[in-house]
Amino acid sequence: MDFKLELVGVPVSDVDRAKDFYVERAGFVLDHDHTVADAVRFVQLTPPGSACSIAIGKGLTQLAPGALDNLQVVVGDIHQARAELAGRGVEVSEVDVQPWGSFVFFRDPDGNRWAVQQLPDYS
Repeated sequence: MDFKLELVGVPVSDVDRAKDFYVERAGFVLDHDHTVADAVRFVQLTPPGSACSIAIGKGLTQLAPGALDNLQVVVGDIHQARAELAGRGVEVSEVDVQPWGSFVFFRDPDGNRWAVQQLPDYS
């Protein structure tokens, strides 16, 4: 039996501000934006090429906005990823090269922290 991680909830304080950040700046694809009831709004966003999406909204989690500290995506070219994010206005770190990969880091408007990793070349 496969257990596929397909959705991660990200706590935010302002759904529209977060949606704008993830779509316009981080380049995520907007999959759904549904208001289910006055207390529930579900917004699903997917990083380009990812099989896993994030959910932001209202009434989805009890975590405090900004509580996530290590969301991670993997890319083929860390320098290109950094340039794309910076070019869209994301405040992104310089490239940090480690034996286990190269990284850049950024935060969403609530402070949820993201790592972007390029895996090392073991060939």
